[in-house]
Amino acid sequence: MQSFTDLTGLDDSAERDDTGDGGGGRRAPAGDSLPVVAGAAAAIAGVGGVLALADIGSPLRAPFTLFFLIMAPACAVAAALRGLDPLSRSVVAAGAAVAVDLLIAQVMLALHAWTVRGGVAAVAAVSLLVFLLAHAWRHRGRAARSRAS
Repeated sequence: MQSFTDLTGLDDSAERDDTGDGGGGRRAPAGDSLPVVAGAAAAIAGVGGVLALADIGSPLRAPFTLFFLIMAPACAVAAALRGLDPLSRSVVAAGAAVAVDLLIAQVMLALHAWTVRGGVAAVAAVSLLVFLLAHAWRHRGRAARSRAS
């Protein structure tokens, strides 16, 4: 077998050091980049919604709008499912997002009211409604507990 050498220049003691002092050329933990990734995803979804609603012709319109159509209802449902573990919440939210999109499309097609802009607006409205209901439900439970104590 051929052996490989470490070309990064880091010794093993720096990699095993979990003190978090930032020394030794260590990389930041992956959890520190989560807010950046979430912000970028929200920006992409927002741009997708704006591109579709404003009917702007762009090569990024289709993928960003698709990202919006999946992420908006998924985030709203995930906000309502705060009690589940992260993997279960992600799977249920993704399934619910597809279900919401298909339900809105079927209702609009049955009513002969289908337009792309109308579909994006309906998904945004339903997602906002679910998110606000989850937020109100969570705060109503907190208010009841604070009055009881």
